Amino acid sequence: MFKLPVVKVLSRCINRITITALLILVQLVWMASLYLRLTEYAAWLNGVMTALSVLVILLLVRKDENPAYTIAWMALIGVTPVFGGLMYLFWGNKRPSRRMRRRMAAVDRRHRDLVAQQPDQLDGVPPRARALSGYIAQYGPWPAWKDTAVEYFSSGEEMFPRLLEDLRSAKKFIFLETFIIRPGRMWNAVEEILREKAAAGVDVRVIYDDMGCLTTVPSGFVIRLEQARIRCIPFNPVVPLVSLVMNHRDHRKIVSIDGNIAYNGGTNFADEYINAEERFGYWKDAAIRLEGAAVWNFTVMFLNFWNAFRPMEEDYRPFRPTVKAASDGVVQPYADSPLDEERLAESVYRDILDEAKDYVYIFTPYLAIGEDLLNSLKMAAKRGVDVRLVLPGIPDKKMVFRLSRSYYLPLLRAGVKVYEFTPGFLHAKCYVSDDRLAVVGSINMDYRSLYLHFECGTLLMGGSQVAAVRADAEKTFPQCHRITLADCRTSLLGALLDDVLRLVSPLL
Repeated sequence: MFKLPVVKVLSRCINRITITALLILVQLVWMASLYLRLTEYAAWLNGVMTALSVLVILLLVRKDENPAYTIAWMALIGVTPVFGGLMYLFWGNKRPSRRMRRRMAAVDRRHRDLVAQQPDQLDGVPPRARALSGYIAQYGPWPAWKDTAVEYFSSGEEMFPRLLEDLRSAKKFIFLETFIIRPGRMWNAVEEILREKAAAGVDVRVIYDDMGCLTTVPSGFVIRLEQARIRCIPFNPVVPLVSLVMNHRDHRKIVSIDGNIAYNGGTNFADEYINAEERFGYWKDAAIRLEGAAVWNFTVMFLNFWNAFRPMEEDYRPFRPTVKAASDGVVQPYADSPLDEERLAESVYRDILDEAKDYVYIFTPYLAIGEDLLNSLKMAAKRGVDVRLVLPGIPDKKMVFRLSRSYYLPLLRAGVKVYEFTPGFLHAKCYVSDDRLAVVGSINMDYRSLYLHFECGTLLMGGSQVAAVRADAEKTFPQCHRITLADCRTSLLGALLDDVLRLVSPLL
C-alpha cells in the first residue's frame, strides 16, 4: 500500500491523542452548558446522553471481559458520560473488525489439524508443567515439541550477527513479521540480504504493523520491496478519518527461515534494539533462537496471518521443518490474539506465578495490569516465593512509566521485589521460574499486549536455556536500583494522579 506524505501527516494528527483531547474538550463544553444552562435543551440532552451511557455499560457487563478492564471503563463512563462513552466506542471495544475476524478465523480453522499436539512430546515433563502445556495446546492451539535446539540472547546486539548468518543461509524461504521497521544499520543489513535472497529465487515475505511503522518507514516502502521480489503486507493499514479504532496491532516478532530456524523475542528492526543508536540509554532486550521441530508453530502462525489477507497456498506441508535437532527440553511457541475471548498470554503468566515454589523473575517494559494478575503477583510473594520484577529505569513513555510506578506500593507491601534497570530502557519480556519454566516473547504486562494486540511467545520446559534466562536476570539485578517504600512517597496530588492513571490505564 503506497503512502503519500499527506496521509502520514493526517494520520499523525488524527490519532489516539488528538481524538482523546477533542473528546475531553467536548465533555468540558457539555458540563459547562449544563451548569450555565446555555441551551434550553440541556436537561433533555443530558438525559439522552445518560441513557446512552447506561446502554454502553450494559454492553460492557454482558461481554466476557477482564473484570478490571470492564470496571475501569464503567467508572470512566459513569463519571464522564460523554467523554467516557465516546472513548469506549472509539477504542474500548476489543472486538476486531468483522472482516478481519472472519478472514483470520477461516484460515485458522482450515489449518487447525496442522497444530495438533503430537504424542510423546511431553514425556518427562512434570505434571504441573504438562497441565500448562496441555492448556496451550488445546486453547491456543499450539503444540509442544522436542527435537528442538534453543539459544537465548540477552541483548539485541548479541542476537543480530547470528540472525544475519542464518538469513544468509536461507535456501527456500524467509518469513519476517515485526511491529516496527526503521531504516538504519539493522534494517538496512537485513533488507540487503532479503533482496539478495529474493533475487536468487528464495520466497521472501514481510509483514509489519502499519501503525507501528507509521512514522518510520519511508513513502513507497511496500512498492520498493515488491519491486525487489519481496512480498509485503502492512497489517491493518491506517486510513485517516476511517481508522480511528486502532486497537488491534500486530505486535508479534517472528522470523522463520526454511522452516528450520526461528527467532522470537522483543527485538524489532530498528537501531536502538541493537544499541547502534542511543535513545533511552542502554536498550536491554531479549530474543530466542529455535532450530528444529518447534519452528513449525511459528511458520504456521506466519502463514495463517499471510493467507488471511493475501491468500497464496492451502497446503503448508512444503514449509515443514526438515532438520531434526537434539532436544533441549520441551519447547512450545504460542500466539495470542483478540479474535477470541481466551486470555491465553495472561493465563500463562498467571499459571507460572500461581504454581511457583521458589522464585519467579520477570522482565517487562510496562506494567498496567488487572486485579487477577496483580493478585497472582502478590499472592506468590505472600506464599514465600521470591518474586522479582524488573522494569526500565529510563522510560520511553513518561505517562506509562508513571502508571507502572503506581503499582509499586501494593506490590512492595505484599513482598514483591521491584527493580528499575538504571542503565536505560528495558524492553525484554521474560519470565523464568524454579529452574524449570521460562517464557521469552513479545508479550508486555499491560492491557494492550494482554487483551488487544496479536502477540507471541515461547514457553521453555526444562533444558539448558531456562538456566540461561535465569543467569541473565541474576546478571541484571546488580545493574538495577531496588525500589523501596521510601521511593514510593508522593504528594497528595501525585497520589491522585496515580489513581487516575490506574483508572484510565486501559486507554494507554
